Amino acid sequence: MDKVKAKKHLGQHFLKDESIAKAIADTLSLEGYEDILEIGPGMGVLTKYMLDKPTTTYVIEIDTESVTYLEANYPKLHGKIISQDFLKYNINEVFENKQFAIIGNFPYNISTQIVFRVLELRDQIPEFSGMFQKEVAERICEKKGSKAYGILSVLAQAFYDTEYLFTVDEHVFNPPPKVKSGVMRMRRKEDYSLPCSVKLFFTVVKTAFQQRRKTLRNSLKTLNLSDKLREDTIFDLRPEQLDVTQFIELTQKIEADGV
Repeated sequence: MDKVKAKKHLGQHFLKDESIAKAIADTLSLEGYEDILEIGPGMGVLTKYMLDKPTTTYVIEIDTESVTYLEANYPKLHGKIISQDFLKYNINEVFENKQFAIIGNFPYNISTQIVFRVLELRDQIPEFSGMFQKEVAERICEKKGSKAYGILSVLAQAFYDTEYLFTVDEHVFNPPPKVKSGVMRMRRKEDYSLPCSVKLFFTVVKTAFQQRRKTLRNSLKTLNLSDKLREDTIFDLRPEQLDVTQFIELTQKIEADGV
C-alpha cells in the first residue's frame, strides 16, 4: 500500500510537512506520564516523531485503511494500534487508570468533541496538544471579553493552562482544508479541583453561553434562581465578561441558593 486515500466523512487532511509534524511532536513536555496516545494518526507523519520519544506511544484510529498502513509501515507500533473511535472507546482497557498525554492532528469535524472527552478524562490527562481548525484552537485559549470566548474556553481553562502555539497554512495538507489550522497545548493545573459542584459549573457555563448576548439574569432564568440572588450585581453581566474564577464564584452563589 503506497498511501491512504483521505476520506471526507472522517474529516481527514493528511499533513505532508515534516517540519510541522516534528514541531507538533515537540509540544509535549513528557513530564508526569510514560504513555502517549495519538488520535487519528493517518499515515503516521506525526507518529514517526512520537516513536522517537522516551515514552510509549499508542495510536487510536477509526479508519481501517490507515490501520493497515500503520501496521505495515511502523513495526514499533505492533500491539499499540487501537482500531476504535476515541469518542466511544473505554480508553482504560489500555491505560488502566494510568496518566497519559494526548496528541494529534485532529479531524476538524470532531475536534470540539475530543476536547470535551479530554475534560471528562482530566484526572488521567496531564497534557494535551495538537492541531485544530485555527478558530477552534484560538477559542480554547481565548480570554474573557472576546466574541471567540465561550463554553470551550471556560471549561478548558477551569482545569488546564491553555496556550496557542502556532498557525499552519492550508497548503501543507493533502487535501488542503478550506481553513487555516492552529496548534495549541493544554497543561493540567497543579490544583485542578473546583471549590464548587463540577456538574453545576458545567451547567451554569453552558446555559449562560446559550444566550450569550443576554445578561446572566436572563440567560440563567431556567435555573429557577431566587429573587434575592438575582439582585446580585454579577447578574448584570453577560457571560463573555466573566473569567473562569468569576464563573466559579457564580456557581458557588447558585449552589448556596439551593439549586
